[in-house]
Amino acid sequence: MFYWFLKTIVIGPIIKLLFRPWVEGEEHIPEEGAAIFASNHLSFSDSIFLPLVVSRRVTFLAKSDYFTGRGIKGRLTAAFFKGVGQLPVDRSGGKASNAALTSGLKVLRRGELLGIYPEGTRSPDGRLYRGRTGVARMALEAGVPVIPVAMIGTDKAQPTGKVIPRIMRVGVRVGKPLDFSRYEGMEDDRFVLRSITDEVMYELMLLSGQEYVDMYATSMKDRLVSAARAKARELQEAAKPGSAAPELEEALDAAEGRVRPASATARDAAVDEAGDDDADGGGPVVAAS
Repeated sequence: MFYWFLKTIVIGPIIKLLFRPWVEGEEHIPEEGAAIFASNHLSFSDSIFLPLVVSRRVTFLAKSDYFTGRGIKGRLTAAFFKGVGQLPVDRSGGKASNAALTSGLKVLRRGELLGIYPEGTRSPDGRLYRGRTGVARMALEAGVPVIPVAMIGTDKAQPTGKVIPRIMRVGVRVGKPLDFSRYEGMEDDRFVLRSITDEVMYELMLLSGQEYVDMYATSMKDRLVSAARAKARELQEAAKPGSAAPELEEALDAAEGRVRPASATARDAAVDEAGDDDADGGGPVVAAS
């Protein structure tokens, strides 16, 4: 009940008025029966815009963090997701992943629509990443079609970390349902699951126009975080007195209107090479921070 109250009375009309979402391929959405919406994932708001353009109810698997937040914001977020019938998913793997699959299968066996993001997390850079095989396993176990859905422009309307979205048009492009009944009874074959998942991701690539990257989005996020930490350490080291490279010292001097003699620069470089900071008798040059 709360789902329809928010969609048709509270949130839905306002979002439609402000963002004027467009939809292509609406004829591919089944009027009845279970199906899986497999979508690319660009923004937090994907789970809002997709159900908005579908006349039937769509239940999404949402990360469990949304249901366990603390403080006023955390409680409001949890209440919102519970109210619209979203299902918490523990993404730690193992038994937690099996529990998520079980929750999704319950929705499908009720003849409803299930929304899932095969990438497992939002894209860190707008590209499309390798899909997780959970979508394939659920499709085979429930015997339902997979409908590829591409969200268009939601990352520009609400980039990661931005609370208040930018008012602009966004779109939803719905592809033809994918039938994997030919693989019936093969849900435990990992090669079949990978083949199905790759087929789904290929369709998403065509629908969205995104560049495809054959690695998991979580792995790319880890790389970006590691690179950012390494860069932060590098800047911290460069900011320490006496540890800045000659090029950085020259840039700092130039910014402050001082010009260092070329001979001094060459001499400092020679001192650094020799490893003797006090060779000139005056000690190391200290860069002010």
